[in-house]
Amino acid sequence: MSEQDFFRDALSDFTYEAASGGAIRHLADLGYTVKQIGERLTYPTPYERVRKTVWQHLLDTKVLLTQEPGSGETREKAEYVVEHDKYGRTSYRLLTVQRESGGVRSWRERNYSREKDGNLAAYLAKMCDRNGEESAYVSCDFGIWQRRDPKRLDKAMQTLNERQREYVSGLIWEDKICYHRLNQRMREMIVKLYETGYYQGTCFFLRLAEKVEL
Repeated sequence: MSEQDFFRDALSDFTYEAASGGAIRHLADLGYTVKQIGERLTYPTPYERVRKTVWQHLLDTKVLLTQEPGSGETREKAEYVVEHDKYGRTSYRLLTVQRESGGVRSWRERNYSREKDGNLAAYLAKMCDRNGEESAYVSCDFGIWQRRDPKRLDKAMQTLNERQREYVSGLIWEDKICYHRLNQRMREMIVKLYETGYYQGTCFFLRLAEKVEL
């Protein structure tokens, strides 16, 4: 990339961030779909760029995970090491070390049973209330369906309402199982998909260290 191209791209990114980036993240936090966000922006922004910004923001805020919840994540962390030479002079050396965040060491695993647990919607709401919604997740294979079985995905989406379909289609799902925070929106979608036979997956409740198969 030439220096001129680099400067142009950097200026474009700066202009985009100043005009739209913050607004997109704010609207995503309020629960708007990508389509709704695009309709509300005053600065013309390509749909795909909105999608990328929303997806990255959901990853950054841990609404979405691409690794199984509780597995622990390896992250780089900068640390300074104090060193002394033979003359007693002090210097600092920057090191980048790998640190793994704490994971769940042992899960209590069980299968959901309507006979024992009652209505699924009420059960998930109760579990999220006990555990805390911010650390409850559900597995999603929309990206796998999208690439490998689009007809099944289309049929599954027909069981959802318009806003729910917009939300799913607006995200850039990876071609693997991802994990979405089990907020009210996702609980409503998972219940609909489960009851119509289009969902089979796992709910993770990190604070309770419980894993529930649906």
